[in-house]
Amino acid sequence: MDGRPVRQRILITGASSGLGAGMARLFAERGRDLALTARRTDRLEALRAELLAVNPTIRVAIHHLDVDDHDAVFTVFDRCRDELGGLDRVVVNAGLGKGARIGSGRFDANRQTAMTNFVSALAQCEAAVQALTAGGGHLVVISSVTAARGMPGAMTTYAATKAGIAALAEGIRADQLRRPVGTGAVAVSTLFPGYIASEMNEQVAHTVRHMVDTETGCRAMIDAIEREVDTAAVPSWPWRVVMPMLRYAPLRWVRRLL
Repeated sequence: MDGRPVRQRILITGASSGLGAGMARLFAERGRDLALTARRTDRLEALRAELLAVNPTIRVAIHHLDVDDHDAVFTVFDRCRDELGGLDRVVVNAGLGKGARIGSGRFDANRQTAMTNFVSALAQCEAAVQALTAGGGHLVVISSVTAARGMPGAMTTYAATKAGIAALAEGIRADQLRRPVGTGAVAVSTLFPGYIASEMNEQVAHTVRHMVDTETGCRAMIDAIEREVDTAAVPSWPWRVVMPMLRYAPLRWVRRLL
């Protein structure tokens, strides 16, 4: 851990499937106590049983949470903190991948994506910093490589929300850097996952270049989280190269890079 503290008690939102469940499995292998939230509690129950079968020494708390219920975000985060006796790391992972081309008449889909991926992420960050600040801790915000640039078609709103939460995380990081040493400052990491197979994208996985399987992608994410980097594209290859290209390439080339 290179002198960094072990973040033993970890809360992950959107943990019933995909990247959230994948990260939970890997943290469980490392003996971490977990608070897992999602809307689908039946899946959380099954995941808890799976994790405890692998490592019966850990604690796994599960709670129903629709992150669009912002009052519930604060209530559930407090319950998770109380149940585990504190929180050392919060992973803001819950989100939506749907959207539609602007002008297609699907404002409803884009509004839902914007609300869940940005406003509800804001609620989670607010609740997380409040829960962590007493003793310091680590806030992790899951963005996307699509945050690097405005994206066309159905990805436009999704990419904009991921750029928004990346800026939000950076602002929180800047604010925490102003805190005097020894006052419980929160470390803040922003991850930019590339194409990682999950339930969210299973319908298009076979047509997407540079897609990696869930375990490979989640292991890259966990490695970056444990190092408590400020920012990281994950997996590193090819996204550490592609993201700068996306930022500066002529707009008409953006789709080709993806």
